[in-house]
Amino acid sequence: MSRARPDAAYLELLSRRAPAEAYDEPLARARAAGATPEELAALESGKLLALRIRAELEGRRRREAELTALIETVHDLAGLRDLDDVLRAIVQRARSLLGTEVAYMTLTDNERGDTYMRVTEGSVSARFQQLRLGMGEGLGGLVAQTARPYVTDDYPADERFRHTSPIDSAVGEEGLVAILGVPLLLGGREVIGVLYAADRRARVFEREQIALLGSFAAYAAVAIDNARLLGETRDALAELEKANETIERASDIHDRLTELVLRGGDVTDVADAVAEVLAGRVEFAEPVVASAQPAVERSRNDGYAVRDGDDWVTAVSAGGELLGALVLQGHPELNPVDQRTFERAAMVTSLLLLARRSAGEAEQRVRGELLDELLDAARHDPRLLRDRAARLHADLDAPHVLLSARLDGHAGADPEESLGRQRLWAAASHLAATRRGLAAARDGGTVLLLPLADAEGVREGGAAPATPSRLAQDIAAQLGVAAGAPVTVGASAPVPAPAAQPGAVAAAYPEARRCVDALRLLGRAGHGAAAEDFGFIGMLLTDSRDVGSFVRRTLGPVLDYDARRGTDLVATMEAYFACGMSPARAKDMLHVHVNTVAQRLERVARLLGDDWQSPERALETQLALRLHRLSGAVGG
Repeated sequence: MSRARPDAAYLELLSRRAPAEAYDEPLARARAAGATPEELAALESGKLLALRIRAELEGRRRREAELTALIETVHDLAGLRDLDDVLRAIVQRARSLLGTEVAYMTLTDNERGDTYMRVTEGSVSARFQQLRLGMGEGLGGLVAQTARPYVTDDYPADERFRHTSPIDSAVGEEGLVAILGVPLLLGGREVIGVLYAADRRARVFEREQIALLGSFAAYAAVAIDNARLLGETRDALAELEKANETIERASDIHDRLTELVLRGGDVTDVADAVAEVLAGRVEFAEPVVASAQPAVERSRNDGYAVRDGDDWVTAVSAGGELLGALVLQGHPELNPVDQRTFERAAMVTSLLLLARRSAGEAEQRVRGELLDELLDAARHDPRLLRDRAARLHADLDAPHVLLSARLDGHAGADPEESLGRQRLWAAASHLAATRRGLAAARDGGTVLLLPLADAEGVREGGAAPATPSRLAQDIAAQLGVAAGAPVTVGASAPVPAPAAQPGAVAAAYPEARRCVDALRLLGRAGHGAAAEDFGFIGMLLTDSRDVGSFVRRTLGPVLDYDARRGTDLVATMEAYFACGMSPARAKDMLHVHVNTVAQRLERVARLLGDDWQSPERALETQLALRLHRLSGAVGG
């Protein structure tokens, strides 16, 4: 018998793309012909190798087909201008690419905060075609909320998603089982919608299919955005086609830019004005983005606008500092006069940016100077204080809280500390401006005077009152994120009207500083707190030593209950603690049954909370009881 040739047999099968089961035939023929074990082993090895080669070739052919389809799809989308045509084409191609029974698309409704069904292909249910999904609801709502693809091979039974009755009913009416959803992302961050492919039977979507639909969605998002932009600018472009001669346009833009400078316009106003005159779309690139573009560097070095493909770019700079760039998009040709107009717009933009920066720095200095004066001097003319604060949009007749903020997490010689302090000061200045307060640098940290109303919050069961503690926690969290390191914040007691009592601001500063020191000593650096958060220790942090407030915070509900009902739960609590927290001994002191003592203690627990006897609270409770009794004795 002739020696078996596994390579020739399997190469022939590979050449004609034979099905997988055909690869068993050479081995079967050799076995029937009485091949030796060595020959059979060689054939078996050849078969396995050939099947691996076949699988690899099939995978490459499939990926090539998918890539070809993707390229064709992108090419087709690029030729569409109408938004509805673009959306329909996207959904149809998605269904074709993945070979599913249904494909559909939801778009984000920013006003309502949800997504709504926009286009379907292969759908038969009217309810499904009108479906809306809240953020985080169902598979699609989760995709829109997280900006990540999600897939399920059995949606009705999948517990990973938040099921709602409207969504489940619509999906059930459509009969969908396996669903794949990918986000439509703009700029890698903004989710404008979700693209889906689905089947009415269980199906496992492979990773390659998920990646394919994700790539298609990326191109689709750009196509949708372009279609939207084209639709929004169609009327404007029609008007721009009727623009006057080049010189007249240059004169017009000169007048408009001059007006912008005189009335303090911003960068967006300049971009809009230039876009209208030059019949193009103009965008301003921030310094970080602009510095990464070679065309911007060329423009900066040459001092002129430069062409970048179909766009024109001109650097916005002043004194060697790059402030950004203006980009005229989709306008490959510019005559010399229009180019000069574009460059003049960059000069105006730099003037506006420098003016805005100077105004911001000046406002920061003014806010700091006003707060410094309040901290350093107790006597001021209230009328002048009000006038100065009003120019900063601050109301010093409203209750305020003084906050001391200190940077933590860096050693004194750490070079990162300087950067952290700069970030802390910048963030504090921004908070002061946005919250209509004041900020100043002092004692190696930052001091803020903010309205107490900024501590408003919402708790379960209704609105929570504004407190210095809430404000300190909020500010500590925000400043910590901005500074890139823990920031400890201490808050003073409320200052009712800083303008009417200027000295109260200076008096509040030591209390805020002591709260910061206490937080650090207690190992709570990076947190925010006021004296009220430290229980009876808080009395030591304040200058007022407000015993009454401490007693009310600790025993208030019990005192109110006794006053309303004519009971004496306070006496029961005193006896209970005096007897070593023993109800049996307390009943002898009170001359009542032990069950009566137990019932009264249960009432106290309902009023003060089940943990009122915990070691930490028991200490504060006993101190409050003692202070309450002493205050009554003194008052009597």
